[in-house]
Amino acid sequence: MYASVGDRILVHGRIVGQHDRSAEIIEVLGDGGGPPYRVRFEDGHETLMSPGPDTVVRPFSAAEE
Repeated sequence: MYASVGDRILVHGRIVGQHDRSAEIIEVLGDGGGPPYRVRFEDGHETLMSPGPDTVVRPFSAAEE
């Protein structure tokens, strides 16, 4: 998985009733765009994240649409 600053990460809910979560990548810490990423969720919470199989990266241009 590769991403750039400004891309969005969509984390799908893994159990029934759990909503998807979206975060903006604010810093790429891995080599060549790889994880881990520093992300900011919609509620302002920031964390380091190494995305799993339930995660999708949406490039910045697609996130704007």
